[in-house]
Amino acid sequence: MSSSFKKRDGFEGERLISIPQKVWKDVKERYPILFPLHITHIGYFPKAAFHYRERRKGCEDNILIYCLQGKGHYILDNKRFEVHSNQFILLPATECYLRYWSDEQDPWTIYWVHFTGHDINSFNKSLNLNIAQGPVNVPFNEKAIEIWQNIYQTLEMGYSVENLCSACFCLYHMIATFLFPERHIAIEKNEQGDIITQTVLNMRNNLSKKLTVEDMAVMHRLSVSHFSNLFRKSTGMPPIDYFIHLKMQKACQLLYANGSKIKTVASEIGYDDPYYFSRIFKKFIGTSPEQYRITAKNTG
Repeated sequence: MSSSFKKRDGFEGERLISIPQKVWKDVKERYPILFPLHITHIGYFPKAAFHYRERRKGCEDNILIYCLQGKGHYILDNKRFEVHSNQFILLPATECYLRYWSDEQDPWTIYWVHFTGHDINSFNKSLNLNIAQGPVNVPFNEKAIEIWQNIYQTLEMGYSVENLCSACFCLYHMIATFLFPERHIAIEKNEQGDIITQTVLNMRNNLSKKLTVEDMAVMHRLSVSHFSNLFRKSTGMPPIDYFIHLKMQKACQLLYANGSKIKTVASEIGYDDPYYFSRIFKKFIGTSPEQYRITAKNTG
């Protein structure tokens, strides 16, 4: 990678908040019991080409990165790892050399958060978090993205004690969706909400079909371009990519839950050709369906 193209941030569509240290110093002096953990930085980098960070003396924060699309890499204590879509990494605070970057050919899209606390090492030890752990597979984590959005929007409203408290309490929930995914299975809502909610519910109810953007737009009597812009603005993803992610989420669940043949799994989510399904699955998940089943069973 050419050093002239390395970037820490500054990506089109990015969202980034860094909370000043003085804010935390003042608040924790007044209310220390409320903030055993606190957020230091939070961000979203879409298709972050040339994203690159090097931390020669490690990082005093824990770093949670959820890769939604694309691919990335990191080196921690001289061990190199590769991160694919629908994987997360939770790097514990460390003094070891750390470097992470986006793949040149297939740059990652990531949601991420830095957090720490007065006894972060004990927190990490209690959860068996260590620098030797590599990326972890996880079904499409819509709940984590929802919580991330809540945290971000709360912090955008300012650094009042109430906002900081709400954001940090939500952080625990977000972490839990990654560490204990089986306890946070999304429950479908019965109420009809806004356009995006209705669209996502329609997607979920039709995973075995081949919906088009035109189908989705017509349902709301909107032009394709207007609907697509609304959807992307709300979710950070194009409608078809979101629909495919939901399909792949279902595929991951089926592969993990039972021994169905790849052909059967493909058919249940609307793919007549199991070979085409396998290619799409590998593109979005980063591994073949069979390898995902093996890995998920071994790490579950």
